[in-house]
Amino acid sequence: MEWIADVSTGDWLRERIDDPWRGTVHDVVPRGFEAYARILHPASVQSRADGAPLPPFDAWVEMPWQQSQQVAADLVTDPATWAETAAAFGTTLHPLAQWDSIVRSPEFGTNQRSAPDGRWFAAPGMGDLDPHHMAVLARELIGHTSTPDDVTAGLWEGRGGLLGHLGRAPSRTVFQPGDPDDATLARHNRMLGSSIGDRFNSVFRKPTWQEGILSREISEGPRLRLPERAFVLFRGAVDEFADDDWELRMSWRDLAAEAMGAVPPSQSPSLLWPADRAWVMVSEVDFDSTIVGGSRELVDAICRSPELEALPLPADASLSWGADEVNR
Repeated sequence: MEWIADVSTGDWLRERIDDPWRGTVHDVVPRGFEAYARILHPASVQSRADGAPLPPFDAWVEMPWQQSQQVAADLVTDPATWAETAAAFGTTLHPLAQWDSIVRSPEFGTNQRSAPDGRWFAAPGMGDLDPHHMAVLARELIGHTSTPDDVTAGLWEGRGGLLGHLGRAPSRTVFQPGDPDDATLARHNRMLGSSIGDRFNSVFRKPTWQEGILSREISEGPRLRLPERAFVLFRGAVDEFADDDWELRMSWRDLAAEAMGAVPPSQSPSLLWPADRAWVMVSEVDFDSTIVGGSRELVDAICRSPELEALPLPADASLSWGADEVNR
C-alpha cells in the first residue's frame, strides 16, 4: 500500500462517529450501516503435555523460581476461542460478552486466569486482528464492494515505533537475541535498556530526528483526525491482505528491526474502507475485537465463516467492561 497525504478521504468517518464519545461502539465505528459484526480476537490456552491439571495461575506466580520453571517447561500453548473459554468457565458467549466476565475475573484487564479444569486461559490481543484472520476477513470483504482495488487503510499514530520524532530518545529499541554469554551482545542490550532513561546526560543533548518505521516525510505528514484518535493513511487494494503473509508486503514493515533479529510484526490496519464506502473495518486499539459495519449480507457471511469467531452486534452496543449483563 502507498502512503497518501490527502486525508480528506476520511472526512466521512468523522461525520458518522460520535463526538463527544457516548460509551458505545459508535465512539470509534461509524453509524449508518445496515448491520455490524464483532470479530472476536483469538485467545490462547496453556495446559500440561500429559493432560494433568496445572496449579492455579496465582499459585504458580508465587512459587519458588526453580519449581515454577519446572511447571513452565511442561507447558503447551494452543489458540483458544471465546466459546471454548466460556465452556471451560461455565459462562455464556453472546454479542456483548466481555473477556473478564467470561473468565470470571473480579478485576478489569486480567491477562491470565485458571479454569476449573486446570488450564490457563490468556486474554486475546488488543487493537490488532492477527494475520491469518485478517486474510480470511479480506477475502470476505472483496466481494462486497464495487471498488475492491481502491481501499484506504489507516494506522493509529500511537503505535510504538511507527513514527519518527524530534527528541532525545529513540522511537524504538531492539534487544537482539543470541547467546546470553556473548559479552558484546550483553553489553549492547544493557546499553539499550539504560540509554532511554539517561537523566543525567539527556538534558544536555539537543533534540535530533529519531527514525521510526515510517519515513520522516510520512511522520511529519498530515493525519486523519477523528475524536481522540489520529491515523496515517495508505491506499491500495483489498486483496493485498488476502494472503496470510500480507504483513511482509506492507509499507509499515519494520525492516530495520528485522535485520537485527526481530520477528516481522503483525500490525493490521486500525481502519479499512473501500472508495464506495460499502463497509468499514475498525480495529480500535483498546478493543479485543474487530468491528465491521456493512450490509446484512456481508455481516451474515462474516458470522458464518468457519475460520472467524464472529457475532452480529446491535447498533449502539456498548463493549465497555461493565456491559456484559449476562455473565455479571
